[in-house]
Amino acid sequence: MTTYRAGDTVPYTVTFLEMTERPTYGWPHTPNGMSGALLKAEHPPVWYFRALYDAVGRDYAWTDIHASEDAELADWLNSPDIALCSLIDKGWPQGFFLLDWREAGECELCYFGLVPGSVGRGLGTWMLRTAILTAWEREGLTRLTINTCTLDHPRALIQYQKHGFTPIRQEDRTRVLLRDWSPALS
Repeated sequence: MTTYRAGDTVPYTVTFLEMTERPTYGWPHTPNGMSGALLKAEHPPVWYFRALYDAVGRDYAWTDIHASEDAELADWLNSPDIALCSLIDKGWPQGFFLLDWREAGECELCYFGLVPGSVGRGLGTWMLRTAILTAWEREGLTRLTINTCTLDHPRALIQYQKHGFTPIRQEDRTRVLLRDWSPALS
């Protein structure tokens, strides 16, 4: 396994995807063994969002949000057109998603993921379908978008396509790592 060091520059490719109509599948059944709930955060504090972001994104070199000021993030998180939903099971966060409806007729699934110990339990498919259908509940929605990159979980792009997203473009980028990082292999 390759380990990159803080300060290294790594190349990656971002794939932008969209969905232009509500999928035909229905609301998913709760996964076996899950005793928790998906909770929408009301006026979430910035520290909570950053903690979820880091817990989910650490293995995928997620660091962009750390360039944002707390006041900017607080305004964004507290917009009535933003929904931060946390999957709480066994008394702690297993993952989260964040929907952004601020652009008329559109929604971006900005963030989506599970903490490392929750991957492989069937929670991801359930949470992704729930996120997608929650986005489409907003009246007037004509387009749902998401993006993923080659630094993310290796199955992310396939899962998004399996659930109805279509790739619309790709961009090659580079990133300077802020901490040591090894690509996720799971």
